[in-house]
Amino acid sequence: MKTKLLVFCAIFFITSSTLFSQKKNDPQGIISQKVAIKKYHDREELDQMNKGQLLDLYIERIEVIVKILPNIAFTNKPGVTIQALGIPDTKDHRKALEENIEAASEYFDNTIEFQTKILPYSDKTNLIAAILFYEQTLKSLHTYNEFNEY
Repeated sequence: MKTKLLVFCAIFFITSSTLFSQKKNDPQGIISQKVAIKKYHDREELDQMNKGQLLDLYIERIEVIVKILPNIAFTNKPGVTIQALGIPDTKDHRKALEENIEAASEYFDNTIEFQTKILPYSDKTNLIAAILFYEQTLKSLHTYNEFNEY
């Protein structure tokens, strides 16, 4: 009985370590699939929302701008990897991508920390105008490929 338990534990640990080591080497997307706009709004919809809801929308749009727009020279589609773009999948390139993703996340976190303290003092109409501006900018991502034709 002890032998079976020992063999089972050994197989479990070997399998677990193999799975985790393979996961680490999986290619990482340049643009996260988790970052996206759920819905675009018009001024009438935004006028009916309270300031708390508007702040949430504003923050959601900032996240997309910070984490996607700087990378559109590579792609505007989530999940595209450096390998898919023909960039050699080297340790240095993976590290550069990881550092870029980490820097964008840190910048976003710092920006949101500031925004959550200061933004509630903004005028609701200015907040709505900013959301509409960001949304218009982000909608243009859908037409990005039109500018990318030779």
